[in-house]
Amino acid sequence: MNNIYNRLQIIIFLLMPLALYAPATKNKKEEPKKTVNFDEALFNWTRTWAETMQITKEKHFNIQDPEEDMIKAIDAFISNLDPHSSFLDQKTYKHILETTSGEFFGIGIVIDNTRQAKDKFLLVVDTVAEGPADKAGVKPLDKIVEIDDQPLEGMTTDEATSKLKGERNTKVHIKILRENHPDIIALDITRDEIKEQSSLCFYMPDHQIYYFSLSTFSDNAVHQLEKLFSQIDKKSAKAIIWDLRNNSGGLLTSAIDIAGLILPKGSVVVSTKGKGEKEMEKYTTMRNPLPNIGLPIFILINNYTASAAEILAGCLKVHSDLMSQKDKKDQKKLMVFLVGTRTFGKGSVQEVIPVSNNCALKITTALYYLPQDIPVQGVGIEPDFVVEKKFPPTEQLLWFNKYYGSEKALNNSIKTGKESANSEEKKVTQNNKEKSWSQRAKDTLDKDNQLRETITIINMFHNAQTHCPQHVKNRKTAVSYIKNIYMNNEPITFEEIKM
Repeated sequence: MNNIYNRLQIIIFLLMPLALYAPATKNKKEEPKKTVNFDEALFNWTRTWAETMQITKEKHFNIQDPEEDMIKAIDAFISNLDPHSSFLDQKTYKHILETTSGEFFGIGIVIDNTRQAKDKFLLVVDTVAEGPADKAGVKPLDKIVEIDDQPLEGMTTDEATSKLKGERNTKVHIKILRENHPDIIALDITRDEIKEQSSLCFYMPDHQIYYFSLSTFSDNAVHQLEKLFSQIDKKSAKAIIWDLRNNSGGLLTSAIDIAGLILPKGSVVVSTKGKGEKEMEKYTTMRNPLPNIGLPIFILINNYTASAAEILAGCLKVHSDLMSQKDKKDQKKLMVFLVGTRTFGKGSVQEVIPVSNNCALKITTALYYLPQDIPVQGVGIEPDFVVEKKFPPTEQLLWFNKYYGSEKALNNSIKTGKESANSEEKKVTQNNKEKSWSQRAKDTLDKDNQLRETITIINMFHNAQTHCPQHVKNRKTAVSYIKNIYMNNEPITFEEIKM
């Protein structure tokens, strides 16, 4: 009896999806939804579930795979709780255990965190430099529609990512859709170790600015950033740009360690709250900051900046404000500014809990809060200066501009320049030559409007520091001052003048 009762308890978890997918009746006046607690729902729907299973057993003409049906039903209930909770079947859970306890072999892509199981593709936000996917020709914004001949529709993100992982030197076959490409692209990618180095650093001598890009938070990230700070004193610099765009997170401990390079020891980075908003844990910096931290920090963020990345950006912004409020003459000012678009808003904590039949629940157990009790979940971090990303023109627009809208596009137009007829073909040939990842990154950044706008803001801030420091004495006054003279996405007020 106990065994049957235990199984019944597990089965009861399937009840809610049936209620949620019941057809809704249309009333003229919508009645307020009745609040039902979990125990009450469990009790009320036990009989319905038992009756449904009994009728299905007796009446359905051909039940082919009841275990698979049970797995999908349980996952439907768990996934309906929130976007990041899911039920891990035997294969998916086994893959997760192998990749967390053993060596990690994959193809090296950053995926879209917003994906739902009903989506028919897995969006590639970015590729890991010199990784298997990068070498195979996968590009940002590619959409993976099949993995090893299995379509992604109905497949959970955990299941999809686990299929991309495997033993070293084994191949995974994927099919992708690419914008302005007429056909599906099929690729065989050999799995390999994903290198931990996930940063890129440049110095821009014309502007005296350092640039540091971080695609994920790993154990090595804090050491890379520490090396950069050791180099800063060797060159004159106005500011440092941290690029956290498309950074989906990684190790929270790494983000805390990076915050420790800048914030005083013992500073609160983030805290977690569980049921009833009860505080569970508080994460603080554990080391003394570096002595030579004094440059203003401009952090680039976008809607794919998530989890640990937005926690770091948000906590530095909060502490910069707190230090401004202290306004002590001997207090070293922390000047941190956020540029770009609002972050993803993934501020929840998931815990993987094993259950029977070698399965597990990945379930949300807590939420993250920045200092000053500022939530992250579903809200994200708002930038100080909103700069939308401008994408390169489409092939259609390039074609239109080539053949229309200019004098030289007209037949028999008078040519006065010395540019040869085949000069454009030479440029294309040169651009098609293989380039190193570092050179490709330089070319991309050179056309990056968000980076260029950030450089403009830095130059404005530096000029104010030199000529009117009272306007930028702390973060609050600096943001206000720059916004008064920097116009990007601010609305313009028009007053008509009658003539």
